[in-house]
Amino acid sequence: MPELPEVETVRKGLEAHVVGRTIASAQVLHPRAVRRDPAGPAGFAAALAGRPLKRAERRGKYLWLALDDDEALLGHLGMSGQLLVGEPDRPLSPHVRARFTFTDGGPDLRFTDQRTFGHLMLVPFAHETPAGEPADQDPAAHQPAGRALPAPIAHIAPDPLEEAFDPAAFAARLTRRHTGVKRALLDQSLVSGVGNIYADEALWRARLHWARATETLSRAEVSRLLEAVKHVLSAALTAGGTSFDSLYVNVNGESGYFDRSLEAYGRAGEPCSRCGTPIRRDAFMNRSSYSCPRCQPRPRRAHW
Repeated sequence: MPELPEVETVRKGLEAHVVGRTIASAQVLHPRAVRRDPAGPAGFAAALAGRPLKRAERRGKYLWLALDDDEALLGHLGMSGQLLVGEPDRPLSPHVRARFTFTDGGPDLRFTDQRTFGHLMLVPFAHETPAGEPADQDPAAHQPAGRALPAPIAHIAPDPLEEAFDPAAFAARLTRRHTGVKRALLDQSLVSGVGNIYADEALWRARLHWARATETLSRAEVSRLLEAVKHVLSAALTAGGTSFDSLYVNVNGESGYFDRSLEAYGRAGEPCSRCGTPIRRDAFMNRSSYSCPRCQPRPRRAHW
Protein backbone atom coordinates (compact mmCIF):
# COMPACT_ATOMS: atom_id res chain seq x y z
CA MET A 1 0.00 0.00 0.00
CA PRO A 2 1.36 3.48 -0.79
CA GLU A 3 2.73 5.21 2.28
CA LEU A 4 3.50 8.87 3.01
CA PRO A 5 6.36 9.35 0.50
CA GLU A 6 4.36 7.84 -2.37
CA VAL A 7 1.24 9.86 -1.53
CA GLU A 8 3.23 13.08 -1.12
CA THR A 9 4.87 12.48 -4.50
CA VAL A 10 1.40 12.22 -6.06
CA ARG A 11 0.26 15.34 -4.18
CA LYS A 12 3.16 17.35 -5.59
CA GLY A 13 2.25 16.16 -9.08
CA LEU A 14 -1.37 17.23 -8.62
CA GLU A 15 -0.23 20.60 -7.34
CA ALA A 16 1.88 21.10 -10.45
CA HIS A 17 -0.58 19.79 -13.04
CA VAL A 18 -4.19 20.33 -11.89
CA VAL A 19 -4.33 22.96 -9.13
CA GLY A 20 -5.67 26.23 -10.50
CA ARG A 21 -7.72 24.51 -13.20
CA THR A 22 -11.50 24.05 -13.39
CA ILE A 23 -13.20 20.68 -13.88
CA ALA A 24 -15.28 20.55 -17.04
CA SER A 25 -16.66 17.07 -16.45
CA ALA A 26 -16.28 14.13 -14.10
CA GLN A 27 -16.99 10.60 -15.30
CA VAL A 28 -17.34 7.65 -12.96
CA LEU A 29 -16.44 4.54 -14.92
CA HIS A 30 -16.72 2.09 -12.02
CA PRO A 31 -19.14 2.65 -9.10
CA ARG A 32 -16.72 1.20 -6.53
CA ALA A 33 -14.43 4.18 -7.10
CA VAL A 34 -16.98 6.43 -5.33
CA ARG A 35 -18.61 3.79 -3.12
CA ARG A 36 -18.23 5.96 0.00
CA ASP A 37 -19.74 9.08 -1.55
CA PRO A 38 -23.38 9.35 -0.37
CA ALA A 39 -24.48 11.01 -3.63
CA GLY A 40 -23.51 7.98 -5.73
CA PRO A 41 -21.76 8.07 -9.11
CA ALA A 42 -24.20 10.43 -10.83
CA GLY A 43 -24.39 12.84 -7.90
CA PHE A 44 -20.62 12.79 -7.45
CA ALA A 45 -20.01 13.65 -11.11
CA ALA A 46 -22.67 16.38 -11.19
CA ALA A 47 -21.33 18.04 -8.03
CA LEU A 48 -17.83 18.38 -9.48
CA ALA A 49 -18.66 19.85 -12.90
CA GLY A 50 -17.56 23.47 -13.08
CA ARG A 51 -15.63 23.37 -9.78
CA PRO A 52 -12.12 24.89 -9.54
CA LEU A 53 -9.29 23.01 -7.82
CA LYS A 54 -7.74 25.36 -5.27
CA ARG A 55 -5.12 23.32 -3.41
CA ALA A 56 -3.58 19.85 -3.26
CA GLU A 57 -3.05 18.71 0.33
CA ARG A 58 -2.24 15.58 2.29
CA ARG A 59 -2.27 14.07 5.76
CA GLY A 60 -0.64 10.69 6.20
CA LYS A 61 -1.79 8.43 3.37
CA TYR A 62 -4.81 10.55 2.40
CA LEU A 63 -4.74 13.35 -0.14
CA TRP A 64 -7.34 15.85 -1.26
CA LEU A 65 -8.03 18.64 -3.70
CA ALA A 66 -9.72 21.61 -2.04
CA LEU A 67 -12.60 22.96 -4.13
CA ASP A 68 -13.15 25.94 -1.82
CA ASP A 69 -13.04 26.56 1.94
CA ASP A 70 -15.98 24.22 2.54
CA GLU A 71 -15.50 21.09 0.38
CA ALA A 72 -12.75 18.84 -0.90
CA LEU A 73 -12.30 15.92 -3.26
CA LEU A 74 -10.77 13.35 -0.91
CA GLY A 75 -8.89 10.34 -2.19
CA HIS A 76 -7.22 7.23 -0.84
CA LEU A 77 -5.10 5.16 -3.24
CA GLY A 78 -5.73 1.85 -1.50
CA MET A 79 -3.47 -0.98 -2.69
CA SER A 80 -3.07 -0.01 -6.34
CA GLY A 81 -4.65 3.37 -6.99
CA GLN A 82 -3.01 5.91 -9.28
CA LEU A 83 -3.85 9.48 -10.25
CA LEU A 84 -2.41 10.05 -13.71
CA VAL A 85 -2.33 13.14 -15.91
CA GLY A 86 -1.89 13.10 -19.68
CA GLU A 87 -3.28 14.11 -23.02
CA PRO A 88 -7.08 13.74 -23.14
CA ASP A 89 -7.08 11.77 -26.38
CA ARG A 90 -4.92 8.90 -25.12
CA PRO A 91 -6.78 5.57 -24.90
CA LEU A 92 -8.52 4.66 -21.66
CA SER A 93 -6.93 1.70 -19.89
CA PRO A 94 -9.34 -0.98 -18.60
CA HIS A 95 -8.47 0.03 -15.03
CA VAL A 96 -9.52 3.70 -15.25
CA ARG A 97 -12.26 4.14 -12.62
CA ALA A 98 -12.89 7.88 -12.90
CA ARG A 99 -11.86 10.59 -15.36
CA PHE A 100 -11.77 14.37 -14.99
CA THR A 101 -11.50 16.78 -17.91
CA PHE A 102 -10.81 20.49 -17.60
CA THR A 103 -12.19 23.64 -19.15
CA ASP A 104 -8.79 24.61 -20.58
CA GLY A 105 -8.77 21.50 -22.78
CA GLY A 106 -5.38 20.45 -21.40
CA PRO A 107 -4.25 17.20 -19.81
CA ASP A 108 -6.98 15.22 -18.05
CA LEU A 109 -6.77 13.43 -14.71
CA ARG A 110 -7.54 9.72 -14.39
CA PHE A 111 -8.06 7.66 -11.27
CA THR A 112 -6.75 4.22 -12.19
CA ASP A 113 -7.07 1.33 -9.77
CA GLN A 114 -6.44 -2.24 -10.82
CA ARG A 115 -7.79 -3.76 -7.59
CA THR A 116 -10.40 -1.05 -6.93
CA PHE A 117 -9.56 -0.79 -3.22
CA GLY A 118 -8.99 2.96 -3.42
CA HIS A 119 -11.80 5.49 -3.45
CA LEU A 120 -12.77 9.12 -4.08
CA MET A 121 -15.45 11.16 -2.33
CA LEU A 122 -16.68 14.73 -2.05
CA VAL A 123 -16.59 15.76 1.62
CA PRO A 124 -16.95 18.85 3.83
CA PHE A 125 -14.08 20.27 5.82
CA ALA A 126 -13.97 20.01 9.60
CA HIS A 127 -11.43 21.08 12.20
CA GLU A 128 -9.07 18.37 13.31
CA THR A 129 -9.90 16.63 16.55
CA PRO A 130 -7.50 15.35 19.22
CA ALA A 131 -6.04 12.07 18.01
CA GLY A 132 -6.12 8.80 19.91
CA GLU A 133 -7.58 8.48 23.38
CA PRO A 134 -10.10 10.96 24.81
CA ALA A 135 -8.43 14.09 26.16
CA ASP A 136 -9.32 13.35 29.79
CA GLN A 137 -7.34 10.11 29.52
CA ASP A 138 -4.47 11.60 27.55
CA PRO A 139 -3.77 15.27 28.35
CA ALA A 140 -0.81 15.40 25.96
CA ALA A 141 -3.18 14.71 23.09
CA HIS A 142 -5.52 17.59 23.97
CA GLN A 143 -5.35 20.50 21.56
CA PRO A 144 -7.72 23.24 20.38
CA ALA A 145 -9.40 22.91 17.02
CA GLY A 146 -6.66 23.34 14.44
CA ARG A 147 -6.16 22.73 10.76
CA ALA A 148 -9.23 22.28 8.57
CA LEU A 149 -9.24 18.71 7.28
CA PRO A 150 -11.72 16.63 5.29
CA ALA A 151 -14.27 15.48 7.87
CA PRO A 152 -13.67 11.70 7.48
CA ILE A 153 -10.01 12.10 8.45
CA ALA A 154 -10.23 14.89 11.03
CA HIS A 155 -9.30 12.36 13.74
CA ILE A 156 -6.07 11.18 12.08
CA ALA A 157 -2.86 12.28 13.81
CA PRO A 158 -0.36 14.58 12.12
CA ASP A 159 2.50 12.89 10.31
CA PRO A 160 6.17 13.44 11.29
CA LEU A 161 6.85 15.82 8.39
CA GLU A 162 3.98 18.21 9.23
CA GLU A 163 4.49 21.46 11.12
CA ALA A 164 1.60 20.40 13.37
CA PHE A 165 3.50 17.32 14.55
CA ASP A 166 4.44 17.63 18.25
CA PRO A 167 7.43 15.41 19.14
CA ALA A 168 6.94 15.79 22.90
CA ALA A 169 3.26 14.82 22.74
CA PHE A 170 4.14 11.89 20.48
CA ALA A 171 6.80 10.66 22.91
CA ALA A 172 4.45 10.93 25.90
CA ARG A 173 1.66 9.06 24.17
CA LEU A 174 3.98 6.40 22.71
CA THR A 175 5.49 5.42 26.04
CA ARG A 176 2.06 5.20 27.70
CA ARG A 177 1.01 2.56 25.20
CA HIS A 178 1.35 -1.10 26.13
CA THR A 179 2.11 -2.48 22.71
CA GLY A 180 4.99 -3.27 20.38
CA VAL A 181 6.78 -0.28 18.91
CA LYS A 182 6.02 -1.25 15.32
CA ARG A 183 2.32 -1.64 16.07
CA ALA A 184 2.43 1.85 17.54
CA LEU A 185 4.09 3.29 14.44
CA LEU A 186 1.31 1.81 12.30
CA ASP A 187 -1.43 3.31 14.49
CA GLN A 188 -2.76 6.27 12.49
CA SER A 189 -4.31 7.80 15.63
CA LEU A 190 -0.81 8.15 17.10
CA VAL A 191 1.19 9.11 14.02
CA SER A 192 0.02 9.02 10.41
CA GLY A 193 1.76 8.12 7.18
CA VAL A 194 4.08 5.36 8.42
CA GLY A 195 3.37 1.96 6.94
CA ASN A 196 5.04 -1.44 6.98
CA ILE A 197 8.01 -0.59 4.74
CA TYR A 198 9.11 2.60 6.44
CA ALA A 199 8.45 1.28 9.95
CA ASP A 200 10.92 -1.53 9.31
CA GLU A 201 13.45 0.87 7.81
CA ALA A 202 13.16 3.34 10.69
CA LEU A 203 13.44 0.61 13.33
CA TRP A 204 16.56 -0.74 11.60
CA ARG A 205 18.09 2.72 11.57
CA ALA A 206 17.17 3.28 15.24
CA ARG A 207 18.47 -0.21 16.21
CA LEU A 208 15.16 -1.15 17.85
CA HIS A 209 13.39 -4.50 17.52
CA TRP A 210 9.86 -4.28 16.15
CA ALA A 211 8.37 -6.07 19.19
CA ARG A 212 10.03 -3.84 21.80
CA ALA A 213 7.46 -2.82 24.42
CA THR A 214 6.71 0.89 24.04
CA GLU A 215 6.55 1.42 27.82
CA THR A 216 10.22 0.37 28.09
CA LEU A 217 11.54 2.97 25.65
CA SER A 218 13.78 5.65 27.12
CA ARG A 219 13.52 9.30 26.12
CA ALA A 220 16.74 8.94 24.12
CA GLU A 221 15.41 5.87 22.30
CA VAL A 222 12.15 7.63 21.38
CA SER A 223 14.13 10.61 20.09
CA ARG A 224 16.36 8.29 18.06
CA LEU A 225 13.33 6.51 16.64
CA LEU A 226 11.60 9.73 15.67
CA GLU A 227 14.72 11.03 13.93
CA ALA A 228 15.00 7.71 12.10
CA VAL A 229 11.36 7.92 10.96
CA LYS A 230 11.87 11.46 9.67
CA HIS A 231 15.10 10.54 7.92
CA VAL A 232 13.62 7.50 6.18
CA LEU A 233 10.47 9.31 5.08
CA SER A 234 12.45 12.30 3.79
CA ALA A 235 14.93 10.11 1.92
CA ALA A 236 12.11 8.09 0.35
CA LEU A 237 10.32 11.28 -0.65
CA THR A 238 13.48 12.56 -2.36
CA ALA A 239 13.64 9.27 -4.28
CA GLY A 240 10.00 9.51 -5.36
CA GLY A 241 8.87 6.74 -3.04
CA THR A 242 9.28 2.99 -3.24
CA SER A 243 8.14 1.18 -6.39
CA PHE A 244 8.15 -2.60 -6.32
CA ASP A 245 5.99 -2.86 -9.45
CA SER A 246 4.15 -0.71 -11.98
CA LEU A 247 1.34 0.07 -9.50
CA TYR A 248 3.41 2.65 -7.58
CA VAL A 249 3.96 5.65 -9.84
CA ASN A 250 3.68 9.43 -9.81
CA VAL A 251 1.14 11.42 -11.83
CA ASN A 252 3.34 11.08 -14.93
CA GLY A 253 3.54 7.30 -14.58
CA GLU A 254 7.16 7.32 -13.34
CA SER A 255 8.37 4.90 -10.65
CA GLY A 256 10.17 5.84 -7.46
CA TYR A 257 13.54 4.28 -6.69
CA PHE A 258 13.85 4.19 -2.88
CA ASP A 259 13.68 0.39 -3.10
CA ARG A 260 17.38 0.56 -4.02
CA SER A 261 18.11 2.06 -0.59
CA LEU A 262 16.16 -0.38 1.59
CA GLU A 263 18.23 -1.74 4.47
CA ALA A 264 15.80 -4.22 6.02
CA TYR A 265 12.42 -4.49 4.31
CA GLY A 266 12.26 -7.36 1.81
CA ARG A 267 15.91 -8.35 2.39
CA ALA A 268 15.45 -11.61 4.31
CA GLY A 269 18.68 -13.66 4.22
CA GLU A 270 20.76 -10.81 2.83
CA PRO A 271 23.61 -9.41 4.95
CA CYS A 272 22.93 -6.37 7.14
CA SER A 273 24.91 -3.46 5.73
CA ARG A 274 26.09 -2.54 9.25
CA CYS A 275 27.23 -5.87 10.66
CA GLY A 276 26.85 -8.53 7.97
CA THR A 277 24.32 -10.64 9.91
CA PRO A 278 21.57 -12.03 7.63
CA ILE A 279 18.35 -10.04 7.84
CA ARG A 280 15.53 -11.98 9.53
CA ARG A 281 11.91 -12.11 8.44
CA ASP A 282 9.16 -12.62 11.03
CA ALA A 283 5.39 -12.91 10.63
CA PHE A 284 3.65 -9.76 11.83
CA MET A 285 -0.06 -8.88 11.67
CA ASN A 286 -0.65 -11.00 8.55
CA ARG A 287 2.36 -9.29 7.01
CA SER A 288 6.11 -9.43 7.61
CA SER A 289 8.70 -7.65 9.71
CA TYR A 290 12.34 -7.50 8.71
CA SER A 291 15.15 -6.85 11.18
CA CYS A 292 18.79 -7.54 11.91
CA PRO A 293 19.13 -10.09 14.76
CA ARG A 294 22.40 -8.49 15.89
CA CYS A 295 21.66 -4.77 15.50
CA GLN A 296 18.06 -5.16 16.67
CA PRO A 297 18.13 -7.91 19.33
CA ARG A 298 14.88 -9.37 20.59
CA PRO A 299 13.88 -7.63 23.81
CA ARG A 300 13.13 -9.30 27.13
CA ARG A 301 9.88 -7.35 27.38
CA ALA A 302 8.07 -7.56 24.11
CA HIS A 303 4.64 -7.46 22.52
CA TRP A 304 4.49 -9.96 19.67
